[in-house]
Amino acid sequence: MKHSFVCGNPALDFAATVRSRLETPLEMFSSPESLNSWFRESGIVDGDTNCEPADLEQALVIREAIYSLVHAKVAGDGYDGDALSIVNDTARTPPVTPQLTPNGRVTEATPMEALSTVARHAIEVLSGSDAPLLKECANHECTRVYIDRSRGARREWCAMDPCGNKMKAAAYRARKREDKLASATAK
Repeated sequence: MKHSFVCGNPALDFAATVRSRLETPLEMFSSPESLNSWFRESGIVDGDTNCEPADLEQALVIREAIYSLVHAKVAGDGYDGDALSIVNDTARTPPVTPQLTPNGRVTEATPMEALSTVARHAIEVLSGSDAPLLKECANHECTRVYIDRSRGARREWCAMDPCGNKMKAAAYRARKREDKLASATAK
């Protein structure tokens, strides 16, 4: 499975594993293996976490709590108490611990250790120096929140592909329609 990592922080990317929340939601964690692949592709672990269906259910609860906290932060709203408890309780469990072997670094973990690491990333991004840089994608169909480290904080989209390209194409079509209307009115 190919996951997307464009938000600048693993917790933000984790929260974005439901695409198009406002339109037709697309769940990226459709099976325990999809969660395993996300952990691998994100770099949190090197191998398989051996996720079971119960781990997937727990991950979805944690993801929604992170999503709630991130969107509250961006909106300037207060945090939901249940979401805070879920993320804090998850972060209290042992995180992923990398090990040094004769062949290099190896990072293996249980699903709960991987989720603890994600929760710790959420706490760090929401309380650290990147918190003021959080922005929601300007594509009205996208609900990703990303860290805007661009010069002048002018980034508008989570990524050019697909959001930036889609928005630029829509703006181009709108300008062409306006030009066509203006030339038709001038005749």
